[in-house]
Amino acid sequence: MKIFETLAISGSALTAEKLRMDLISNNIANMNTTRTSTGGPYRRQVALFSQRLEKASQGGRTSLGVQVRGVVHDPTPSRLVYEPDHPDADEQGYVAYPNVDMVKEMVDMVTSTRSYEANVTVLNAAKNMFLKAMEIGRG
Repeated sequence: MKIFETLAISGSALTAEKLRMDLISNNIANMNTTRTSTGGPYRRQVALFSQRLEKASQGGRTSLGVQVRGVVHDPTPSRLVYEPDHPDADEQGYVAYPNVDMVKEMVDMVTSTRSYEANVTVLNAAKNMFLKAMEIGRG
């Protein structure tokens, strides 16, 4: 593995985890949004990642690491709560709330944070190895 491929792989993972954390924050912020511009309650968003295992040449550079495939809406149905006085209640008095589960979001947040920390550790270890290699070369 070339010296900078390690940095590129960890860097792509950091970028992916940042996107994941942004989506989690957005999900939590909108967990009570019953009306959106597209109509209906807010839908939970989830990032889809894949791994880039082969070297794909992009302008003379190789590209390895984590790739964001897209952001999709969670297909879990909305939760219905009986609130007949709510302005968004249907004819039966039920309000459709977003399909955001705080426990699931917190688990995803902890997982994302740990992944981010692990990749920062890899970057720091690589940096230290590079510095030691440079010291050997001077010696």
